[in-house]
Amino acid sequence: MHAPADNARAMVLGSLAGDSLALGAHWIYDQRELARTFGRLETLAAPGPGSFHPARTAGEFTHYGDQTLVLLKSLARQRNFDVSAFSADWRAMFQGGYTGYVDRATQATLNQLQNGWEPLDAGSVSDDLAGAARISPLVFMLRREPESAVAACRLQTTTTHNRAVVIDAAEVFARTALAALEGTPPVQGMEQALAGRFPGSPLHGWFAAGMDAAGRDSVEAIAVFGQSCHADGAFQSTVQLIARHQDAPSEALVDSVMAGGDSAARNLLVGMVLCAWKGLDDRLQTWVNGLRERDLVETLLEEIA
Repeated sequence: MHAPADNARAMVLGSLAGDSLALGAHWIYDQRELARTFGRLETLAAPGPGSFHPARTAGEFTHYGDQTLVLLKSLARQRNFDVSAFSADWRAMFQGGYTGYVDRATQATLNQLQNGWEPLDAGSVSDDLAGAARISPLVFMLRREPESAVAACRLQTTTTHNRAVVIDAAEVFARTALAALEGTPPVQGMEQALAGRFPGSPLHGWFAAGMDAAGRDSVEAIAVFGQSCHADGAFQSTVQLIARHQDAPSEALVDSVMAGGDSAARNLLVGMVLCAWKGLDDRLQTWVNGLRERDLVETLLEEIA
């Protein structure tokens, strides 16, 4: 069984739409404040006063989405994944008058590149899951060569997050998305991605915890796991969202936003995996239509299809 052919395109668009949906509420941790401010956030929204993204408007990306777009542009220009080219493109964006947020992992990587470190050595030691969340363009381009796709996803993560648990997480979600494109339900895909791999890794326990909470309300579960960027809570939360909402991608993304914290990193991964499985539902298509860079993204996808 194969998923519909256009699910590959939906996988990238859904990932980026998830990032954009998170923009308005990104890094707000108080769930009651989120509910007071947004109700239930089901449309693309601009960040409010005091946001980490003050220069952004509705339909734009967070700095994670920007990096995903840089990767997509690099793939289209090179017609393959070249680590050095991607690293140079990534660095050029941030050092070319970038107006978005620059997080600590990015700053550490930029400093080490400036000091002459090679791209695969210069990545920060951050354990933020965001480093693994940009991978949908690679999965799209290399979907017919699954092991090449996995290897590329690991390498791109290493360029900014040189931490085993983040690199391994990228592999788990890459394999899950690839399997979903071939018709394997995401929960089964995550199980298969972990089976026999990553001995001694905390990913196994985190996956089990996320699955154990699949019957709980996601907003409540994520508050327990941890809303932040760090891989432990973020991985468990992402697993929970995928398992609870396996057949309802847009509902998973909304729940992630309403849970607060680093919803953008979670949404890039949840959107990728669930849209690889189910495609774009009506609500997700509306969000995609509202993306400022929609036409560019679709053009680039055509170039590397």
